[in-house]
Amino acid sequence: MSNTDSPDNKPGLPSEEFVREFTRSQRYLYLFVLAQIGKSHDADEILQNTNLVIWTKFSQFQPGTNFLSWSYQIASFEVMKFRQKAQRSKLLFDDDVLSGIAQSLDRTPGVWESRWQALEQCLQKLHATDQQIIRKRYLNGLSGKELADAVGRPVNSLYQSIGRIRKSLLACINRELAGDIR
Repeated sequence: MSNTDSPDNKPGLPSEEFVREFTRSQRYLYLFVLAQIGKSHDADEILQNTNLVIWTKFSQFQPGTNFLSWSYQIASFEVMKFRQKAQRSKLLFDDDVLSGIAQSLDRTPGVWESRWQALEQCLQKLHATDQQIIRKRYLNGLSGKELADAVGRPVNSLYQSIGRIRKSLLACINRELAGDIR
């Protein structure tokens, strides 16, 4: 039975199973793209493009196969297209590095989900000022100078704070994950 032959569906519409898998895959796809791109607003754009392709190609998905792997392939092509458009950017990883990241994410989606949840919990434990710095730097993608201007601090002082906050977050994440094992 193809994706369009479900008794619950009208011809030309994806099956209920496809919609369920599509919905379930969203966070994993976002993390997959974000790990390769590094900026949340770019990852959002790429995820949106990926979702459009997935949706238009739903009839090509073979039920019973790994939906997430199929989606990762599409996302990988969208990341490559994005990178080709952004060749003028300062920091780009070569295709071998991105391929290695993609393969490691494909094998361990549950691990990344646990780390993401731990990060969210640890961010909530930060002092409000530290949360503001991290959110502006990583979610809004502000450069060091832009961030320093926004929070009214010297750039060097801000970089020291970011380093301290990142170490604190890493230690907290490791504690959270160690607690999950017990």
